[in-house]
Amino acid sequence: MSLIAQQPYIKTERKVTSIEQFEIDHDRIIYLYNDKVVTQNREFPIKDVMDFSYREIANQGGILYLHTLQGVYTYIVKSSPEAFIKAYRAYFK
Repeated sequence: MSLIAQQPYIKTERKVTSIEQFEIDHDRIIYLYNDKVVTQNREFPIKDVMDFSYREIANQGGILYLHTLQGVYTYIVKSSPEAFIKAYRAYFK
């Protein structure tokens, strides 16, 4: 198991109290290994990963899409994951 690439992403947690609502951003990382993709709470065997794609949102980062056999998973990113996607496609496509 060797690390090929990694990409930081944000997980936003919403907290609601009786008087207010606020958001907490947690910094996390997606790891691309030669046999799997690993996030904070999920692990995908590389045979189940079909592709990654990215959609920019108003020059404030965007959404990284992880396309798997189980469905599409979204991750909010602050910076372009272009190098991460290129590393995946160069290694597995």
